[in-house]
Amino acid sequence: MHEMLAIDTERVIASLKHLARFGAQGQGVNRPVLSDADVESRRWLAGEMESAGLTVVVDAVGNVIGKSKAPRALLLGSHTDSVPTGGWLDGALGVIYAIETARAFNLQFPDAPIGCDVVAFSDEEGRYLSCLGSKWFCGELSLPDLARLSYAGIDFAGAAQLAGYDSEVGAQFDARRCIGYFEAHIEQGPRLDNAELDLGIVTGIAGMRRHRIVFKGQADHAGTTPMSVRKDAGMAAFEFAVQLRDSFVELGAPEAVWNFGAVEFRPGVANVVPKEALLTLETRDLRLEVLDEMQKRVADLIESNDGRAGVSITLERVGDLPSAIMDARLLQHVASSAAQLTDKTMHLHSGAIHDAMVLARHVPSAMLFVPSIGGRSHVYLENTADKHLRMGAEVFAGAALSMISGG
Repeated sequence: MHEMLAIDTERVIASLKHLARFGAQGQGVNRPVLSDADVESRRWLAGEMESAGLTVVVDAVGNVIGKSKAPRALLLGSHTDSVPTGGWLDGALGVIYAIETARAFNLQFPDAPIGCDVVAFSDEEGRYLSCLGSKWFCGELSLPDLARLSYAGIDFAGAAQLAGYDSEVGAQFDARRCIGYFEAHIEQGPRLDNAELDLGIVTGIAGMRRHRIVFKGQADHAGTTPMSVRKDAGMAAFEFAVQLRDSFVELGAPEAVWNFGAVEFRPGVANVVPKEALLTLETRDLRLEVLDEMQKRVADLIESNDGRAGVSITLERVGDLPSAIMDARLLQHVASSAAQLTDKTMHLHSGAIHDAMVLARHVPSAMLFVPSIGGRSHVYLENTADKHLRMGAEVFAGAALSMISGG
């Protein structure tokens, strides 16, 4: 094989812009899974994969899979669904890079014993279930699991059937065929952009734990109940969040992040003391020991505050995604390919969840990041400079060829 793979970066840009028309909203896209825009975009992607020389299978959840004719393959891909206020590159970048890399590879090496397979995963964003598509692809979900999924009163299985997806088409991952998984993505954060770097080589994906903390007090008239006798679940939740924030800061874990992203008061009216407060806490870090320590601090703080001022506190874990470490050998291919075009790179981990987190449980996996301007993502202003879109495509294609050659 030649040392370089001639990916058409003009076609990459044009294809990204064409894909952005599906669900276009201002500068961004609104393309949640199983929406009309999502279903239409997948039909277009299937056609693009076929034109790239791949045989296309669409499975029960809407994953679009393009298979090469080679007996073994490197799997390339990402997702094309979006959050309701999504940007035009989130996930889409990795799918278009994958298709165009496969197209170039099939033109240059039509009879190679190891080829490029491509996948556009469904529902990575978690409208029904985070990384639903990759979990189904890898056999981690069953039909009964799908039957339990719903969103805003919409049943997933029924919506998938209406979209024309065949419930008989199950897991397509084949460990004997797949030599590895490689995904490109925008960073979705500010580190590369702030440091004026060109590319990021992803060492791992942070694990995430989500907890629901429930505070139960007593509802009373807000105008007549003295402050000294109130059992105010809302105030207890506020105080708890600030104390926990201080405890996490004291921990001093430089890569750890946390978020109090949702809070609810009941009955939730201005003139009634809250009888109940629900606080959702999310913690993320690459290291298991840090996540464990953060969880211990949550439990310790609950123990010391439970019952104070007449408010009880309970804890429920509602989400747990283990961290994923990218394959060191595959990352060497990524770093070597990047070094041919730039020395402005950095190794970093991803705080955001990606399908590579699921694939890494089954096959050696790697990721490449391109910068996000201003670190913006999941908003319509999300963007990446054209020079980085092109450079990322060239490095991705070069790394894929290197992985196959050394596979």
